[in-house]
Amino acid sequence: YKKVKYFFFLLIVQILFYSSCCEMITEASFYLFNATQRRVYFQNIKILIPATWKANSYEKPKHESYEKAEVIVAAPYWKHGDEPYTLQYGECGNMGKYIHFTPNFLVNDYLIDVYGSRGRVFVHEWAHLRWGVFDEYNNENQEVLNYKYSFIPRCTSDLTGIYVCEKKSCTEGNCVINQLTGLFKEGCAFIPERTQTAKSSIMYMQSLSSVVEFCNESNHNREAPNLQNRMCDYRSTWDVIISSMDFNNTLPRTDPSLPPPPTFSLLQKRDRVICLVLDVSHSMNGDDRFNRLRQAAELYLLQVVEDNSYVGIVTFNNEGEIRSQLRQIVNKDIRKRLASYLPTAAPSGGTNICVGLQLGFEVIKKQDGNIYGSEIILLTAGEDSGIIECFSNVINSGSIIHTIALGPSAAKEVEQLAHETGGLAFFASDRLDSNDLIDGFCAISSGSGDTFSHSIQVGLVTSFNALVSQTVSIDSTVGKDTFFVVTWQTAEPPRITLLDPNGKNYTNKDFEVNTVLQVARLQIPGIAEVGEWTYTLMNTHLSPQALTMTVTSRAANSTIPAITVKAHISNDRNEYPRSMVVYAQVSRGLSPILGANVTAIIKPETGDPLILDLLDNGAGSDIIKNDGVYSRYIYSFSENGRYNLKVRVQRANKTVRPHPTVPWSHSMYIPGYIDNGKIQMNPPRPSVISNEDIQTRVGGFSRTASGGSFIMSAVPTRPYTDVFPPCKIIDLHARTANDMIILSWTASGDDLDQGQGIYEIRTSESPLELRDNFDKTMLVNTSDLTPQHAGYKEIFVFKPEAFATENITIIYVAVCAIDKASLHSDISNIAQAVKFVPPMDYLTGNIEYSVSRIVLLGFGLITAVCLITSATICALKKRKKVVIAETATNLL
Repeated sequence: YKKVKYFFFLLIVQILFYSSCCEMITEASFYLFNATQRRVYFQNIKILIPATWKANSYEKPKHESYEKAEVIVAAPYWKHGDEPYTLQYGECGNMGKYIHFTPNFLVNDYLIDVYGSRGRVFVHEWAHLRWGVFDEYNNENQEVLNYKYSFIPRCTSDLTGIYVCEKKSCTEGNCVINQLTGLFKEGCAFIPERTQTAKSSIMYMQSLSSVVEFCNESNHNREAPNLQNRMCDYRSTWDVIISSMDFNNTLPRTDPSLPPPPTFSLLQKRDRVICLVLDVSHSMNGDDRFNRLRQAAELYLLQVVEDNSYVGIVTFNNEGEIRSQLRQIVNKDIRKRLASYLPTAAPSGGTNICVGLQLGFEVIKKQDGNIYGSEIILLTAGEDSGIIECFSNVINSGSIIHTIALGPSAAKEVEQLAHETGGLAFFASDRLDSNDLIDGFCAISSGSGDTFSHSIQVGLVTSFNALVSQTVSIDSTVGKDTFFVVTWQTAEPPRITLLDPNGKNYTNKDFEVNTVLQVARLQIPGIAEVGEWTYTLMNTHLSPQALTMTVTSRAANSTIPAITVKAHISNDRNEYPRSMVVYAQVSRGLSPILGANVTAIIKPETGDPLILDLLDNGAGSDIIKNDGVYSRYIYSFSENGRYNLKVRVQRANKTVRPHPTVPWSHSMYIPGYIDNGKIQMNPPRPSVISNEDIQTRVGGFSRTASGGSFIMSAVPTRPYTDVFPPCKIIDLHARTANDMIILSWTASGDDLDQGQGIYEIRTSESPLELRDNFDKTMLVNTSDLTPQHAGYKEIFVFKPEAFATENITIIYVAVCAIDKASLHSDISNIAQAVKFVPPMDYLTGNIEYSVSRIVLLGFGLITAVCLITSATICALKKRKKVVIAETATNLL
């Protein structure tokens, strides 16, 4: 009975989910069509059903996967609760990563009053995701009216509403203007009228029924201190959107009819089907390539590929050979049997990639006659001019092709195969002190979204030293299926010593040693002990050799996600001198992990690697501080060709408290509406899961992750001409103390976000003058400013000459960084400093239910803001017959 009842409940949830998604996107399609001036709408929608749901006659996915989904429906992320948001950490105009809706948001209608209809919310978030625009309200203080500047974008300046005190922190239940800042104190929230005439903006308050447009150049407020202006150089959202490739040669539809509603397809991943297609041509000779291939492929089969997957093996040179038909991994014996089918004969013959791929498809078809949704891992070291002949068939096959290019001569076209089919692309150099092949295989996991079954690379060290002694942290989120794997190059294994956190000692006799492949493997039974594991590798051979220790594990608990790292580069192909950005997202489920030390290693085909420390400081390439996304610019390249990206992450066993931070791009919470003259408050902001435990209880951990490969071209020979200016400062802040202005920002560099530059600071009474005529504005004397190195906090105090004696005086400040070659950065975000000398506090009277109101009659800005206090209005409440005193405040 319980099983039937549970299935019935699950079926209802599935029906509600599907129905809600269809209604949301259908409404969004028509809303988007009008918002883009009859240009675009949604035509086909594919919904990937969780693999854990009961199997039905759903279609098989082709290249679709959870990791590549534009929209994710999952449990709440601690910072937002049920609040819809978009993970967006690229520059203006760049696509975001995904939109996140919670199941509660999709099936519970009470949130419609809070955020507006789901279709409207979808369009707001889609603009973040697809076109890289930002919110037009102040993320840092979205509920507080700041009359020292125009807080609301100009295209919504005709919004009508009032301010009420919704938090107990308000003094005596009143909205109070802070004398030092000119702001309403915490707790005051803007309550709009439900019925409005304003048509824009979707990126401000899409919940209002009258709002149907994006802000454009004619009504965009370039003075508003919001993220859209800061990140997009004061361009309107419509200007950014219409510049997208989506709108190239796209004219408004002249047909007066509406577009057809979207069509929906339901897809569901089934058991993973994957075939290894391995190069055994003469190109695999030399540099220990063949043995390194076998070491990495064996590790993948024994430790990485998920249980219940179907795996086959094909090799190729001039011809192909099926080494193993598909076998389902249901136990360790199957894994070992598959590993025994790896190639052993010496490589020979030419390279024919198409033959190998075609044979891989034949192996896969024997599963159910279908290739859709299957995967191929293609590893090759040889050139093959004939690969283009099968490009079209491979791309249209429905199979996902992951590629590993080994050495500098691997066919240059294989990365395109990965790109066109939704696969991953990796490059492994011939350096013996690298572990690129194992890194690549470890990164190829199932795209089903079931991260609990994924193998996680906890640690990896490669060294030519005669003695290697290191520690690796096994944290509480991992520990299942933990393997310690040692590889070497000669006949004799090194002397191995491994000590667990409790002092238990493991030596060579505890490892399973394969002297043919030069691999020693130890699996820790059960769940590995949490803490520091110490290992020592001693080379017993007379000549130096590369010794490697690789540690992998899986989530310790099937309900608690493990800490993971996802690394990638901003472009998979790049031409010098265009810079790129390296990203590493460190998270536990959807919750970011803060305070980690993140290092990126970028290896070219032949030269020395470039090592970068990635930062999460909200400066330079890092858009949002403390969001768990670590990044850095990369601009220094030694040669043309392929590059490999690897990221190492470590965090000591320390307490890391959650930091207050600007949220990712998200839908604005509306605390209430005025409906027919009455205030109707919405439910409190959706509850947010605490991040405190996530940050403080994780303890120390370590991770290694491959970020794939990229290709560089047009790199000049040394010496280089300096063509990289300092990066733009995006976190300039200003505050006042007496007659002084205190500026703070994160130091930019000499070249982008590296090195040390100098600064030019200018002020004006007009933000537009700073933006458009920076060189003609008032220059600040910075002789007392000693620049810091990139990434450090800069603080500078000065007294502006322009401060007058009026009640409110606004000074706008901007900074330009300059390097040794006199290259100038873009102008920073424009900060505002306010000298406020208020004559008194303006208090509002109490109303019924302890709600105070300040009527917003007008809002504008003419050099300085004038404050006019109107007469007190008395009203009689029928029910309680209470006289309510209101102080109406005009802001002109």
